[in-house]
Amino acid sequence: MPKACLLLLALMVALPASTADLTLERIFADPALSGPTPRNVQVSPDGRRVGLLRGRADDQHQLDFWSYDVADGTLRMRVDSRRLAPSEQLSDAERARRERERIADFHGIVDYKWAPDGRHVLFTLSGSLYLADLDAAAGAAPRQLTHGAAVLDPQVSPRGRYVSFVRDQDLWVIELASGAERRLTQDGGGAIHNAEAEFVAQEEMDQSSGYWWAPDDSAIAFKRFDESAVPVARRFEVYPERVEVIEQRYPAAGDPNVAVRLGLVAPTGGTPRWVDLGPDPDIYLARVNWTPDARALAFQRLARSQQRLELVRVDAATLAERVLLWETSHAWVNLADDLRFLARSDAFVWSSERSGTKQLYLYGMDGRLRHALTAGTGPVDELLAVDEHAGLVYFASNRDAVIDKQVYAARLDGSDADRPRRLSGADGWHEAQFAEHAPSVALYVDTWSDPDTPPQVSINGPDGARLAWIEENRLDAQHPYWPYRDAHVRPEFGQLAAEDGQQLHYELLKPPGFDPARRYPVFLDVYGGPTVQQVERRWSTHFFDAYMARQGYVVFMLDNRGSARRGRAFSDPIRGRLGEIEVRDQLAGLRWLARQPWIDARRVGVFGWSYGGFMTLMLLGKGSDLIAAGAAVAPVTDWRLYDTTYTERYLGLPADNARGYADSSVFATLDGLRSPLFLAHGMADDNVLFANSTRLMSALQQRGVQFELMTYPGAKHGLSTPQMKVHVYTAIERFLDAHLRDARPAAGAPPGS
Repeated sequence: MPKACLLLLALMVALPASTADLTLERIFADPALSGPTPRNVQVSPDGRRVGLLRGRADDQHQLDFWSYDVADGTLRMRVDSRRLAPSEQLSDAERARRERERIADFHGIVDYKWAPDGRHVLFTLSGSLYLADLDAAAGAAPRQLTHGAAVLDPQVSPRGRYVSFVRDQDLWVIELASGAERRLTQDGGGAIHNAEAEFVAQEEMDQSSGYWWAPDDSAIAFKRFDESAVPVARRFEVYPERVEVIEQRYPAAGDPNVAVRLGLVAPTGGTPRWVDLGPDPDIYLARVNWTPDARALAFQRLARSQQRLELVRVDAATLAERVLLWETSHAWVNLADDLRFLARSDAFVWSSERSGTKQLYLYGMDGRLRHALTAGTGPVDELLAVDEHAGLVYFASNRDAVIDKQVYAARLDGSDADRPRRLSGADGWHEAQFAEHAPSVALYVDTWSDPDTPPQVSINGPDGARLAWIEENRLDAQHPYWPYRDAHVRPEFGQLAAEDGQQLHYELLKPPGFDPARRYPVFLDVYGGPTVQQVERRWSTHFFDAYMARQGYVVFMLDNRGSARRGRAFSDPIRGRLGEIEVRDQLAGLRWLARQPWIDARRVGVFGWSYGGFMTLMLLGKGSDLIAAGAAVAPVTDWRLYDTTYTERYLGLPADNARGYADSSVFATLDGLRSPLFLAHGMADDNVLFANSTRLMSALQQRGVQFELMTYPGAKHGLSTPQMKVHVYTAIERFLDAHLRDARPAAGAPPGS
């Protein structure tokens, strides 16, 4: 062999493994690039264990149940989902629920509930209900509670005497001691649903359950809804081998919602008692909570306009009611899960945005404000726990940095409202899980990451000090991301000014080996919708951005007005008209980017999914002079086609804001769309209906506008299979390459020519 070849071979052998190319196929292959990151981490009620779901090395989407023993520090798989159910079967209702929960691409054990004894775990698998005893001998099979008919939303009662679930649109319980099964509601079926959350409550109100146990097991509060007045959306779901005609009760903006009631029933059976929800039937039953002594429950009544929210206390014995407090907004009231009734005092914790940012307050049961628990410009993300014994509330916030999430503690007496103690240490993103309903805080689980560190899961004491690792997830030679470490793209964070001077946060990824003397094409990854923050100092699992940077693009993300975690002055300007100020902010970002000497402003592409797809179309319609090409996946094109709760929150009723709906439609801007467009949509999407794209196709064809199209048979909103995701991202990359990298516009030519 020639010496030159020997030298080349030696160099190849000496190259570190971390120089591998990151491909789209590898991004969606196994094992997960982020490493063995647990999902659905929950501390047991007694604090002795931590439960979690974990993907397998050969299938990151097949989830098994694991538990970590705090005393001896062991982490073990406790339920092997593949062994228990080698062939998983799901009902249509369960598939729809998973789509609502954004877990449609997972299988196996996708959720579980701790029993109050901290020893048993309840879960469903392939439609059947199981109860696993974690103190049982190794290899012992979980107890199977149901057979055959699929169940939804299983729960263990607070005292552990019953297991409840929804079957065939009725509420059922099993008495664990005897195994006796009892049906508590009798009229479920057709348009009547008991103990379920309606479509818009699941999709837009973070309401995953439709029933709530009294703390002493004496009663269950449940939602009953009648959807007979909701219009039927008849749509085709196109699959590879068949076409199904689906009649879905889909309340589009301005349509009737479900008629809702709130009932109380004993687990031993009997006739339900009905709570008076008020004189206006057109409301949302947004939240239901019990007081710790089970003598009362409280429900949150949200007006159809979503500009008034009332907290109503109901006496469980007499059903007598009293409005404790209310929240109003000229824009909309944001729902939260921060209500906590205290067991040791006649008071409760409540969150409000009345100051302009979300803060925590302590109220008496007479409805009178006692004092603020937090204050300042940094909004509270969520209430994490209340420790009445220590006199502390724990919460998450970005008060130290907008792009971070940290854990804080403040005193229940309000003495440190403006200076809470930060418990989490490192900058970056901390997701904290505390034991639910525990009277005191002994520990919590912290999942932390930053842009260079995959998620690490630790057990922390109540002071924030790390006690032990559950999953250190070290980025070493055994880590799945190790082969790509040397070309890791580290984001840069900064701020730029909008047209009116408002500071906007951005994130920038530069290609490896970045040369400031070169001029690079731009990949704008946009979402732009409310309740979402895109620019975050955390480990990104959206590896497509890093992939595009590795292909030679400068990747750019910007949080425009309307985005989350900046307070009401930042979110509210979108009220009444969508795609207006958000687009202006994004275009301001592109103008700032165009002034950088290492940017080729003639080669700017934009990509977005869902609301981001809507933003992509609006940006092309209003900014084709700045954008050379755009790719929109599953976009909303006309807000009259989207659901009541989300759309009316921001635009009001169509009858009251016809101009706003017209201006918020992409069809109002199509005459300005001069740059090439790639459009993709799942052909069984039940969230952003496929009709959004078919209307757009027709409108473009009527105008003689050419565009590229990719549709996915059988795909829902997320195109959840790895094969579909590889395909769509490959198509997007090729489309953008053709218009931004391979084809160079002549100087002075309009973008996309």
